[in-house]
Amino acid sequence: MIRSASGRRRTSGGSWIFPVILLITVGTAIALATGTGPLQLWMFVFVLGGWTITLCLHEFAHAAISLAGGDTSVRERGYLTLNLLRYTDPTNSFIIPLLVLVIGGIPLPGGAVLVEPGRLRYRWWSSLVSAGGPAVNLLSGVVLALVAAPMTSPLGAAVAFLALLQFFAGILNLLPIPGFDGFGVITPYLPAAFLRSIAPFRQWAPLAVFVILFSVPTARNWLWDASWNLYQGAGGDVRLAIAGLDLFPNLQNLNW
Repeated sequence: MIRSASGRRRTSGGSWIFPVILLITVGTAIALATGTGPLQLWMFVFVLGGWTITLCLHEFAHAAISLAGGDTSVRERGYLTLNLLRYTDPTNSFIIPLLVLVIGGIPLPGGAVLVEPGRLRYRWWSSLVSAGGPAVNLLSGVVLALVAAPMTSPLGAAVAFLALLQFFAGILNLLPIPGFDGFGVITPYLPAAFLRSIAPFRQWAPLAVFVILFSVPTARNWLWDASWNLYQGAGGDVRLAIAGLDLFPNLQNLNW
């Protein structure tokens, strides 16, 4: 996600977090590859670690494209890093999405990069900035699906499930609804009067979407069906992804 705002540079700290998450994720990948138990626990840690890594890459893409378009404020705020503490409030940006993934198995959007569209050279750069994050998710889904396809170990199931989550996140983020990157793609071309009229409701739109996803199976199933279609189109092994889905523990199916 991106947000339009101004502000001072953030304080340093937390640069060690991403390398630690990466090392833990690699460690659980080795455990899954060798079949070392408890598999559901390692699956749980691997998917959450991999999901956090892609959240950081998603936000880094927003910042890097914004800088390329002329918005140097992202450098001043320290966004050109994989340090997740840089991306606004860690609780709302990472902890809550991870908890929702654990509780309901739905990969929600994570952090948010504050950008200044007025510094971008052309308005279409703003569309590129918004599209950059979901593009990372979709590309990650393709790469992970292809990597997992020839695997026969539990690691293959974990990577396949993570790939499926990337496609879900990419589609969800591209919805043309306020609060999602898809709305940011079209915002530069919308009438200013329209944007002012919906301003009081924009902060509530994502919450409404999440409520719908949890309470309306048809809407949730549509997103999952689209995610499965993209996963299969990328060459993913459906059986592996199903195995990963069954193996991933959430609060509705804990069996460690």
